[in-house]
Amino acid sequence: MKYIFVTGGVMSGLGKGITAASIGRLLKNRGYQVTAVKIDPYLNIDAGTMNPAQHGEVFVLHDGGEVDLDLGNYERFLDIELNSSHNITTGKVYRLVINKERKGDFLGQTVQIIPHITDQIKECIRSAAEEPVFNGKPADICIVEVGGTVGDIESMPFLEAVRQMRSELVISDRALVHVTLMPSDSMGDLKTKPTQHSVKALRELGLFTDIIVGRSERPLNTHTKKKLASLCDIPQNGIISAATLSDIYQCPMELEKEGLATVLCQLLQLVNEVADREWYRVVTREYTHRITVGIVSKYGKEDVYLSIKEALKHAGRALSTEVSIRWMDAERVDAADLRECDGILIPGGFGIRGIEGKISAIQLCREEKIPLLGLCLGFQLSVVEFTRHVLGIADACSSECGDGTAVITILPEQEGVENLGGTMRLGDWQVTIKPGTRAFELYKKPEITERHRHRYEVDPSFISQLEEAGLVFSGTNKNRMEIAEIVDHPFFFATQFHPEFRSRPTRPSPPFLGFVEACMKNRGKGE
Repeated sequence: MKYIFVTGGVMSGLGKGITAASIGRLLKNRGYQVTAVKIDPYLNIDAGTMNPAQHGEVFVLHDGGEVDLDLGNYERFLDIELNSSHNITTGKVYRLVINKERKGDFLGQTVQIIPHITDQIKECIRSAAEEPVFNGKPADICIVEVGGTVGDIESMPFLEAVRQMRSELVISDRALVHVTLMPSDSMGDLKTKPTQHSVKALRELGLFTDIIVGRSERPLNTHTKKKLASLCDIPQNGIISAATLSDIYQCPMELEKEGLATVLCQLLQLVNEVADREWYRVVTREYTHRITVGIVSKYGKEDVYLSIKEALKHAGRALSTEVSIRWMDAERVDAADLRECDGILIPGGFGIRGIEGKISAIQLCREEKIPLLGLCLGFQLSVVEFTRHVLGIADACSSECGDGTAVITILPEQEGVENLGGTMRLGDWQVTIKPGTRAFELYKKPEITERHRHRYEVDPSFISQLEEAGLVFSGTNKNRMEIAEIVDHPFFFATQFHPEFRSRPTRPSPPFLGFVEACMKNRGKGE
């Protein structure tokens, strides 16, 4: 097992996760099996109870793990499926150590950060890295991204664990990539001082950088690279320029041009195979069409819906169509703005805020034949809207958000649940597709697997009434409704699950493909 540790310096939000995922893609293109681990130095056990407006999207893994959005990038770039063990948090580590202490596993020792916490961190990393997920065999290479920045108090135990692992591994089995900010002054000159200080801080912790990835608004020139190499004691070919790009999927190509794969193969004594270029062909496909999709959102930050953005991009690229997203505030949504879009997407969410705006948007799409894709909460509100305006039950609502006639009710197994973390209906569940429906047309098979994250469902007592009125439940899990659609509509399609989590650049999600295609046809009608 070879390990590539990725650390960050100067400030967060530089794109360390994209860099780590891109490194994995470079090596995967050379035929190596690559897995990834993300370390998040917060005390939460997982991301499930964190506010997405502050932390970003909660990505759901196939085993139900609620994790940091960077794991979504790993899955998309590497086209693999990770599980909960691949996201290590301070909360997880401390809980494991405290549980061992309570059981008496330490035989009376005084439990301390070193060695007990650091040993547990190393155990978690190795356990995740060595899982036999590639046809019963472990990966060749594991990328370990250490969240936060060098100097953070929260990151110290993890950086110490990395230092220990590096000393335990032979030199050809580990590499350290440091991602750091290269700001420019008023004259446009790139400044190396922040990177110098960051590399110095790593050295003080006993960590020596093999490669520096310099994040900047424009590419690093030869002079800057030479200066950094000299001051940070790194060969010049180990100074990699990573300028800001318009599309994250271009990042592996730019790092390829910079020679990063060659340097890593030299450090890890890997055969530098000729890179498979299929990925590059897919992500550089030219656009011949353009559509606008309105996303009716209650959160003001786009990172909350990162996987939706990427799934739209995957589907658009497969159809040679650039998808422009118009973000719409669910509390202030306007019918005129909705009509200007080629299609409307209603994403998931929790709580009552913005609910009526989303329902109004769904009604407009249903009545005026505008393509609609509803996800999770969007599925539930599509049922509520249909119940109100087709069945005529004016006070129809979800029991989560109102006191009227609850057509959406809490799952039986969720009643009485007190601990919110990790208790929803999560991860992969099988869905049976009804033949002759749009869902079957999209998926082209009778059984599918998709990822879930919800506590509520369609009340079974309303299903027959809804179907008689024209709402088709084309996907089910036993007696649980999973997909709703309307036959005499260009595209009215809603899913209880989150298809965006399984979308890949080379394998777009079927509902997103169908939605983008319907948006293209809708735009064509108006031109």
